[in-house]
Amino acid sequence: MNLDPVIHAPARLQIVSLLAAATEAEFAFVRDNLQVSDSVLSKHASALENAGYVEIRKGHVGKRPRTWLKLTREGRRAFAEYVTTLQQIVGQPLATPTDDSSPS
Repeated sequence: MNLDPVIHAPARLQIVSLLAAATEAEFAFVRDNLQVSDSVLSKHASALENAGYVEIRKGHVGKRPRTWLKLTREGRRAFAEYVTTLQQIVGQPLATPTDDSSPS
């Protein structure tokens, strides 16, 4: 069971999780929800885009430039696999401690 290293970074996992619940999200919305700087979000969004997991779209609202992030079909598949793998790992029973390791 291997967790996808592209998604596994905490900030990227948060980005993918947030985008999985939406069609797309404005950059500022994602930044504010994750409580990260523009540069941190930009760096992680670019890594996800390079992996084919996120689509970055730029445009304007009125005269103001805006950026939107969207999880791609591949990104949704990778996130679903990541969650399934994590559930399998967490669902495994914990090892029973031996009598020697129990507190006295």
